[in-house]
Amino acid sequence: MNRLAIWPDFRESWILHADDDLIVIFKPEGVPSQSAEPDRPDDIVTRLRAHLGGAYVGVHQRLDRDTSGVMVFTRRREANASLAHQFETHKVRKTYVACVSGWPEGRESAALRNALEASGGDVRVVPEGRGKLAITRVSVLARRRERALVELSLETGRTHQARVQLAHAGAPIAGDPIYGGSRASRLMLHAVAIELVHPSTGKVCRFTTPPPPEFDAWLADGDRGEAIFDDGEALERSLARAVERRWGLGRSDSGARATTAFRLVNEDGDGLPGLAVDVYGDWLVAQFRPDGSLSFGPERREAILDKLEHLGFDGVYVKLRPKQANTLVDTRREELAPSAPSRGVPAPDPLEVIEEGVPMLVRLGDGLSTGLFLDHRATRRRVRALSQSKSVANLFAYSCGFTVSAALGGAIRTVSVDVSAVAIERGRLNLEHAGVLRTGQDVLVVNDVFSWLDHAGRRGELFDVVVLDPPSYSSTKRARFVAEDDYSKLAAAALAIVSEGGVLLACTNHRGISGARFRRQLFDAGRLASRKLVQVKDLPPPVDYPSVGEHSTKSLLVTVGGAEKAVSEPARGERSPRTTPGGRSPRPHRHRTARRRAADPGRRRSGRWSLACFHRSDER
Repeated sequence: MNRLAIWPDFRESWILHADDDLIVIFKPEGVPSQSAEPDRPDDIVTRLRAHLGGAYVGVHQRLDRDTSGVMVFTRRREANASLAHQFETHKVRKTYVACVSGWPEGRESAALRNALEASGGDVRVVPEGRGKLAITRVSVLARRRERALVELSLETGRTHQARVQLAHAGAPIAGDPIYGGSRASRLMLHAVAIELVHPSTGKVCRFTTPPPPEFDAWLADGDRGEAIFDDGEALERSLARAVERRWGLGRSDSGARATTAFRLVNEDGDGLPGLAVDVYGDWLVAQFRPDGSLSFGPERREAILDKLEHLGFDGVYVKLRPKQANTLVDTRREELAPSAPSRGVPAPDPLEVIEEGVPMLVRLGDGLSTGLFLDHRATRRRVRALSQSKSVANLFAYSCGFTVSAALGGAIRTVSVDVSAVAIERGRLNLEHAGVLRTGQDVLVVNDVFSWLDHAGRRGELFDVVVLDPPSYSSTKRARFVAEDDYSKLAAAALAIVSEGGVLLACTNHRGISGARFRRQLFDAGRLASRKLVQVKDLPPPVDYPSVGEHSTKSLLVTVGGAEKAVSEPARGERSPRTTPGGRSPRPHRHRTARRRAADPGRRRSGRWSLACFHRSDER
C-alpha cells in the first residue's frame, strides 16, 4: 500500500489557474480551509503549500469544510494589499449554487437581508441592530417538484451566511444537518465562481468551476439512498469524497499521534447507507449492515468490493451484520465473517496497528469484531490523559484497549474485567505488546461484570477512573441484558466503586438510545447509587464518524462526588432525578433500597443480570 498515492499532498487537477500573483484552486467537499488540529493539519492551505514545495501562499478567504468550489490565493506578498482591500470592501463577487427544498413557486428571484449572530457554535437570524448584516441575492436556475437549484450572489461574507438565510426563508440547503436540510449525500453548496481585479494587470478576472454531478442527480431524483450502490460512477465519487475527508488520518502514520486504524466510510454520514469501511494499517474491513428495505445482495457487494479494491489497499475483509441489531449470532460463522480477505492478500494475524501513538493488536479474519472498536479512539486518548497516578477499572474490557491507554498514561493500578477468557487473554497480549504489563499492578479478571461489581462493592474497592462500555445486547442460558432497559442499574453498580472526585466513562453504542435518554439513564443511576454527579459531559465521536442525525455511540464523562440522597440537577431540559416521574420527592427508605440494589445487583429477581460477552459483535 502506498499512502502517498491514496492521500497525496494535493491533486494537480484541483489547480484552475496559476500566474505570478495568483493561484486559483478547486476545494473539494470535506476538506477544511483551516486545520482544527494544529498537530494534525489537514487543511487545503497546508496541502497546497506542500504541493508547491513550501512556497508562499497568502490566504484571503475561507469556505466551510463541507462546501466545495473555487478559492483564490496570492503567491507574492506584494499582491496581498490589492486582494485584501477587495475582500474587505466587498469588491470581490462570489457566486454559489445550492440545492434546496421548499423555495416557493413563482419566486424566481429574491434578496435575502438578515442580521446574523453566532450562538453556541451555530449562526442564527436576529433582529436588525443586534447582529451583523448579511445580504444574499437568490435566483432560481432549475426546478423539479419541491426541489430547486438556486444561484446565490453573496454581497457580504458572514459565517454560514447562505445556509442560515435559506433555512430562515424556509428552503434549507440539502444535506445540511445543522440547519434542517433534506437528506443528500453531501452538503449541496458549491462556490461556482469568484470575480476580482487582478493585482498586477488591473483587469477583471472571473474564475469558475462547475458544480459536481451530485447536484443535477439530486435535483432530478432527490436523495438516492441505496441506489447509489448501483451507479458505479456515483459510488466511486462518494468513496473519493470519504478518502479526502480522512486525509489527516491517512497521513498520520508517524509521530506522537501516529494513527493507522480509523473509519474510512461511515454509512449515511458519508452518503453510503449501511456501509461502514475501516482502515487497519494497509487493509480495509468492509461492514455491510442491511436495514429495512436496504439490502446487500452478492452482486451489489461484489461491485462495492471492486471499488474498494481500486483504492489501493493490500486487501479487503468483509463482515455481514445481521439485519436485526438485537440478533445474537455466532460471530465467527464463515458466511458472516470470512476468515480470508475477499480482495487482495491476507493480513498478519495478529496485525499491529497504531492509534494515537499506542500500539494495538487486531485480527481481521476472526469473526465480526476485530478486537478494537475504532469509535473509541478519542475516548481512549482521554482515558490516557486522565490516568496519571490513578487507579483504573475497565469493565467489559474486551481486548483491553482502554487498559493499554491507561497504563501508558501512567496509571498506578489497572483492573480489567470480562467474562470471556479469550478476550482477557488477548488483553494480556495487548498489554505485553505495548510493554506495559506489570505484575501485581495490572490485574486481568475473567468474571461476569455484575458479579465482580458485587464483590468489589462488598470489599469497599474504589477506583479513580472506571470505564463502562457494555455490549448493547447479551445473553446467557440464565439471563439476558439489554442496554435500553438495564443500563441505569448497571451504571449504579459501577458508580458504587468510583472514588469521590473520580470519573466514570459511560458508553453505549445502542442505536435506540438517544443522547438525552442516555443522560437520563446516568442521572437515574446516580439516584439509585445515592452518588452526587458533579458533572456529566458529552464526549463527541471522532471526526471520522460523521453522521446524519445523532451518532449511535454515546459517551459521557461523569465526575462523581460523595454519597448523598440525591444527585445534582441534570442539564437544562432534563427531568430532575430528585423527583419521581409523578413529581413527588422519593421517600427516605427508597435510598436504602437503592444502595442495597447497587451493592448487590444479583438480588434482583428479574433474571436479567448475568451478563456474558464471549465475543463481542457490537455494530460499530
